[in-house]
Amino acid sequence: MSKYQFFCKPNTNRKEFTFLNSASDSFLQEKEQLLAQGFEVEDDYIYADTESEAIEKFKSNFIYATEEYAASHPESGLFIFLKESVHALTKVFRKK
Repeated sequence: MSKYQFFCKPNTNRKEFTFLNSASDSFLQEKEQLLAQGFEVEDDYIYADTESEAIEKFKSNFIYATEEYAASHPESGLFIFLKESVHALTKVFRKK
């Protein structure tokens, strides 16, 4: 099973995306190039047997549903709040 990381252009509602297989020898270089082009990391890694399966999972937005379920518990909700706060602050400081 491979591990894929997805990247989206901001403000495109996940319509403009690409992905990389993290096992690739050039993964880190390609990731840097995508970030330099304005793409942002979207969600967590997706585990799938094939690229098409990974795309299907990404388009189904299954991670969002999982996070919503986890957020329904106070402990998980606090963790997600802190994680998203750090993510937002990182974006702000990266642009400066």
